Amino acid sequence: MITDKIKLGLDILKYNLRIIFANKFIFFLIASLAFYLMVIGIMLFSNISVTEKDIFATLIFPGILIAFYPVIFNIQNDKDARMLEIIFGVPNYRYKVYLIRFIISMVLLFVILLLMAWFSVFAILHFPVFKMVYELMYPLLFLSCLSFLFATLLRNASGAAVVIIIIGLFFLFLSEPLEHSKWNIFLNPFNVPSDISLSVWRNILYQNRLMLVIGSVISLLWSLINLQKREKFV
Repeated sequence: MITDKIKLGLDILKYNLRIIFANKFIFFLIASLAFYLMVIGIMLFSNISVTEKDIFATLIFPGILIAFYPVIFNIQNDKDARMLEIIFGVPNYRYKVYLIRFIISMVLLFVILLLMAWFSVFAILHFPVFKMVYELMYPLLFLSCLSFLFATLLRNASGAAVVIIIIGLFFLFLSEPLEHSKWNIFLNPFNVPSDISLSVWRNILYQNRLMLVIGSVISLLWSLINLQKREKFV
């Protein structure tokens, strides 16, 4: 019985991985790796002193690209493959399907970021890898949950992608004036300001992370609630 459950779990994992890697995901993955290697190459052959805050800034954009496609096109891929009728036809099954895929996407993102961070340690700078990836997952998880929410609200992956890109650009333009603000979703924990005390900075960072976690939970729960409205998707 235990072996059957393990086999079933592995089969479900393999099937959902095929769905996640379907269509254009490989292009997003290649683009993220190309961007990362290009920046790492610039750092290697320049005289710039690289710090942990630079590594954080380098890894966050590839992380967005990796999380972008599987989260936003989660439902769209089933719609294009005409699987929505089956998924939505079984009560509560859709929650398990899309939640499992979302979790798999986040685990995949975490693993790829770990590999990139380890390569950065080997090529550029020694830093705590798990701490770096842990801090990166806060904004990336929030953006992923927000992307999933807009995918369920708009019921169109392309439309959701446009909205998320606009939101991302908006916060990117504000990243400099909000550089050390708790409202900056791209707040870099390794970019410690010199004009405020360490205790104040830790409080700002704590509030920022708390808001991102709360926003992620609300967005994910709202997305699952939206999936109850079967007629809007099928």
